[in-house]
Amino acid sequence: MSHLFFWSQGNRPFASNAQPGQLTVGTVNENWTGDARYYEYTTAADPIGSGIISPIPAKEFNPELYNSGETRIVTIDLSVELRTEYPVTSPSLLTNFIRITSGDSINTNPNATSELNYIISGTGTTLVNGETINWKKGDFMTLPSGSVSRHTASEDATIYYILDTPLLDYLGVEAKKFRFEPTLFTAEEAQAKLDEVANAPDAHLKNRISILLNNQKFDQTLTITHVLWAMFGIVPVGSNQAPHSHKSVALDFVAYAAPGTYTLVGDKVDPETSEIIDPIRIDWVPGKAFVTPPGLWHSHHNESGELAFIIHSGRGPSDIPSYFGYSIHSLRPGLMRVAKFCERNIRVPGKTLLPHPINDCRSKRCGRFSK
Repeated sequence: MSHLFFWSQGNRPFASNAQPGQLTVGTVNENWTGDARYYEYTTAADPIGSGIISPIPAKEFNPELYNSGETRIVTIDLSVELRTEYPVTSPSLLTNFIRITSGDSINTNPNATSELNYIISGTGTTLVNGETINWKKGDFMTLPSGSVSRHTASEDATIYYILDTPLLDYLGVEAKKFRFEPTLFTAEEAQAKLDEVANAPDAHLKNRISILLNNQKFDQTLTITHVLWAMFGIVPVGSNQAPHSHKSVALDFVAYAAPGTYTLVGDKVDPETSEIIDPIRIDWVPGKAFVTPPGLWHSHHNESGELAFIIHSGRGPSDIPSYFGYSIHSLRPGLMRVAKFCERNIRVPGKTLLPHPINDCRSKRCGRFSK
């Protein structure tokens, strides 16, 4: 008499007609539906707003984390908040600070397609794949995938260090091919280009005074690498930037600011005053990093007597549009859309600068189409 036996290996059930005391090869009945899920479209179309995915918190990281002590790498890890098994600061990027004491060295060899370094302080060299790059305070340096680097400080140095390792960890891949050569953006050249923009005749009409750092190999995206974008900008004295919002995460670093410079972050804007309702205030301190979550309104303000300098960075090129004059604005509660905003903003007495869609330029009489 034969018997029908059922057993399982993992989540794969086996069935077999076998005689007692005999071994036989069973039939594998796969369960391919165990991971299948279904969501109503509008819920999944805006996973941030609907709360489907873990919210990215507005976080601040002060320079005391890294600006003294031994040589080390300090990682800004939000993996607990974002529920990942690997270090993340945003879903696709990881922010770090490198501290190197005078005469000391530290090695880096990440699984990343791009490395972005901003020299916060100090001077030194990077030996990368047999080549030497000299750097100093205020320089930006990008390194491609496959970079085996040794960073040496000739005086105490600190570096703001961004990687796209979370993106590769999420995809389960390794970076194999470099897309650009190591590139240095000197402090002098970056400052000169920013000064040129700031001193332009129409600078006072713009909602943002900044420059994008671009590697010429990526002339179709205007990004600093094929994966990362970086913006270097100022917040002028007395500036009250209009609230704006975007669906991408921004990683912000304060290169310099005097007391009285700050960012406001909140989830609602008053339609009458165009001001953020019950905002969180993030005071700017030189060397501070902070995370601006996607989907939240935010604005930058400078009530000090000095220019403030900020570095915005994120994953590109898909994140770029919100920083090229695109923004999110509310039509009515529960409905949002993306519009191309005019770079000429209307100044209303007693209020912030008010951005407006290009389609409204004539009615706003901003001068865009004036002869």
